[in-house]
Amino acid sequence: MKFEQYHAHRWDVSTQEAIRIQNSLASLVRQEPLAFAPKTIAGVDVSFRRRGYKDYAAQCGIAVLSLPDLTVVDRASWVGDITFPYVPGLLSFREIPAVMEALDRLSVLPDVFMTDGQGLAHPRRFGLACHLGVALDIPTIGVAKKKLIGDFESLAGDRGSSTALTHRGELIGAALRTRKYVKPVFVSIGHRITLPEALDLTMVCAPRFKIPEPTRQAHHFSRA
Repeated sequence: MKFEQYHAHRWDVSTQEAIRIQNSLASLVRQEPLAFAPKTIAGVDVSFRRRGYKDYAAQCGIAVLSLPDLTVVDRASWVGDITFPYVPGLLSFREIPAVMEALDRLSVLPDVFMTDGQGLAHPRRFGLACHLGVALDIPTIGVAKKKLIGDFESLAGDRGSSTALTHRGELIGAALRTRKYVKPVFVSIGHRITLPEALDLTMVCAPRFKIPEPTRQAHHFSRA
């Protein structure tokens, strides 16, 4: 399946150009309610494997799950060269080229994407989930295992507890406890969804483990 890319640009650019692209595209992120109840959600994960003494390859796994039963209905993977160095805050330039290659191998068009990374909870409000969402003009959620920026207040221990994640007085996401007394994940909007919807969907996708099933399945597949 060929995915149409909106606002296409080169990925093998300088660090300065990558930051300029992020700043220019950040204004395109839309926080709006979902237009319909999603029936499928795709988890996206990219891992990096040593291919030689100093050479690494990017390996992307995508798992499409049905909602609400979380059955895997499609999956795809791709392995190839890395065209951008590791730079904190610019991971989308390192990972999305591999994601785009894997997407073309899917046969199901997901209603929502969930990334193992940040959305608005990013210094320039344009993390991986935002970049992917704007590029494809599709609803996206960022669910990260660790906080990149921001502050949050003490979080209750119950499953489903959440508290606002803020940065410089701005709401950028939420800390969400998907398992009782387990460290929270950090949920933020990517594109074309609201934060309450992103939190609800994350909880639906995390019935057993800390990591939601879409990205958990994609991670296992990317490592396979």
